[in-house]
Amino acid sequence: MHASIPSSSFDAQTEPRIESLSAITLATRDMPRAVAFYDALGFPMKYGGPQEAFTSFAFGGAYLNLIVDTRAPVNWWGRVIFYVSDVDALYRKALAASLRPSLEPSDAPWGERYFHITDPDGHELSFARPLR
Repeated sequence: MHASIPSSSFDAQTEPRIESLSAITLATRDMPRAVAFYDALGFPMKYGGPQEAFTSFAFGGAYLNLIVDTRAPVNWWGRVIFYVSDVDALYRKALAASLRPSLEPSDAPWGERYFHITDPDGHELSFARPLR
């Protein structure tokens, strides 16, 4: 028999809370193509590589992982948003690497400058910076 704990016994110090995002893992059918895409955008590789089944990029205390999976590419599922130091410079870097962002950088009414780009497996990425 389980004892019931009154809700008043919980307080802000004992209640668990979500603190941060550790990693997101995206599926790819073609690791060499996916690694080249993320490398062109400047993601720093921590583990794996073009010939591996799992690759991890590390930045800002978080990870973007890629895993080979035959179910990729995906239909639209949502987007991953990355804060970057300079949205316009990253947009120009993407264009210089012959990548095709879906829109030019713009200022959003919610207070960010951003642009979107879709990776080779259909994952939508957004690169943003809060407006000052």
